Amino acid sequence: LNDIQQIEIVKGPSSLLYANGTIGGIINVVDDSISTINYELPKLKVGYETQSVNDGSSEFINFKNNFNGFNVNVGYKNTEFGNYDVPDGAVIHEEDHGDDKELSYIENSDYAVEATKFGISRAGDWGYVGVSVDNLESLYGIPFHGEEHPKEDGEPHEDERIFSSTDSESFTVKGSYNVNGNLVNKIDYTYRDSDYTLVEAHAEEEGHDEPHDPEEEEHAPTLFSNNATEYGAIFDISNDIKTQKLSFNYVDEDSSIVGEEAFMNPANNEVLTLGYFVGQDFDLFHVDLGIRLDQVTRSGSITDEEHGDVDNFTIDDDVSSFAVSIGRDLSDTLELNLGFSSVERLPSVIELFMNGPHMASGRFEVGDPTLSAETSNNFDISLNFDNGEYFASASFFINDVDNYIALIDEEDHDGHDPHGGDDDGDDPHDGDDDGQHPPHDPHENLIHANYVQEDAEFDGYEIEFGRTFDLGAGEMTLSFGRDLVNAQFTDGHNVPRINPARNVYSLSYAQDDIVFKLHLKDVEKQNDVGEGETATAGYQMLDTRLTKTFDLSGKGELKVSLFGRNLLDEAARNHASFVKNEVPLPGKNYGIKFNLTY
Repeated sequence: LNDIQQIEIVKGPSSLLYANGTIGGIINVVDDSISTINYELPKLKVGYETQSVNDGSSEFINFKNNFNGFNVNVGYKNTEFGNYDVPDGAVIHEEDHGDDKELSYIENSDYAVEATKFGISRAGDWGYVGVSVDNLESLYGIPFHGEEHPKEDGEPHEDERIFSSTDSESFTVKGSYNVNGNLVNKIDYTYRDSDYTLVEAHAEEEGHDEPHDPEEEEHAPTLFSNNATEYGAIFDISNDIKTQKLSFNYVDEDSSIVGEEAFMNPANNEVLTLGYFVGQDFDLFHVDLGIRLDQVTRSGSITDEEHGDVDNFTIDDDVSSFAVSIGRDLSDTLELNLGFSSVERLPSVIELFMNGPHMASGRFEVGDPTLSAETSNNFDISLNFDNGEYFASASFFINDVDNYIALIDEEDHDGHDPHGGDDDGDDPHDGDDDGQHPPHDPHENLIHANYVQEDAEFDGYEIEFGRTFDLGAGEMTLSFGRDLVNAQFTDGHNVPRINPARNVYSLSYAQDDIVFKLHLKDVEKQNDVGEGETATAGYQMLDTRLTKTFDLSGKGELKVSLFGRNLLDEAARNHASFVKNEVPLPGKNYGIKFNLTY
């Protein structure tokens, strides 16, 4: 995110043009690796950042220029973060934890990434065309890793590091051609080929000199890979009266997991999407309509762990979605928007074919190849006000989801302990009804969880209001925001892992070349939990930033930022995380950042 033009949040009818399965909209990060216009002057960006919570640093360089009519963009970034610090007592251990050490940091929370990009394009009145190549390699520790079997005498595995390395490469062709015809105005087209691999491995920590026991089971690496090819085109057929676009998109994606901790057999996903968007202004209001048809084929298999039998499945289905929005300016300063959509989504290959131990979540996760499509019927209303001094916005939404797909712990779903016996006869991991102990479970130390479907309703709101006014020689902006989501299944129990309500207080002051920002996020306690979940305490996250810009004789600028995050050193947890107790969020953090543009 060091060389981007904008970040777009696309909701409503227009979002249906771009991606399959987008119930709430899409987030699009726009950069100019493939520039749509000609660079007028060479530009160099150099940045450096260091921060205290992980003794980490990050540096990047980006250069762009026009050479003989070709726009060239080259970038490099390197980041190295160590284990991050947490407040005292932030880690909550299980009751049988045998280690009496209380660390002030999270082991295996280190992170290092090296990224490069190259893009070249040519632009003119006819449009533009270009190619880009991106590569990202990372190495990071895994701070939580489940164990399939209980540790003897409560002893943890010592001197073992669990880590992952990733390699992501993508090749993109992107362009736009101005047809200027009677029917088609222009055609935007893309081609992308991406390869992603992740290797999870175990290693002894340096300095561990105890002799190796040849009878001790070795941990073999696990290889995750995802290869995808995507083609897309959007035809602009707008006229003087209405905006109209037709879209075509095709994705062919192969996923596989091979190795000791493989929890899904190789799977393939193919999606052909056709979309249509139309928008028109009327005397009193503006109307947008979007329609999308998806032809989806997902193929995979499930291996019976006990007998080794393999069952192959192919899910071939068509789904359709539509969305409509109506907007009206109630005055020069007040705008009203109403939206309704009905979006269908077929289950993903993970939800269909997952079948094995997922150590990062501490669960044995089981998919269901008989899952049907989700259908989400969404209604939202929003108001926006801005008169230059005061501003406010409010959005309210209700989403009724038929056949909502969720990963539910067995204890949560049927009310029984996943590790105990059960006489209902419907759970393959339970004991039988003869009153004896349940049979041996090879994954007895993992929570068993299943992908299941049940109708659900989500409702909530987002509000924000504030004021901008002159103060001294500068300008002060104060604002308050709040957001809330409620989510329940139709039988009354809560959807798990829903984030709690948040209140956000913001202060910003700008004067000439100095900007000061203060941001307090007050996250409330989450008591609305699913069965088997625990409540998550609230916390206050106080962040600040002071930035001064130095002009370099009109040829560039240097920005120096001092920042602080979690200044109250709060023990904060992400309620949506499976491992919120063992892996809290980072503690107090100070840092400085330099950004030079020349």
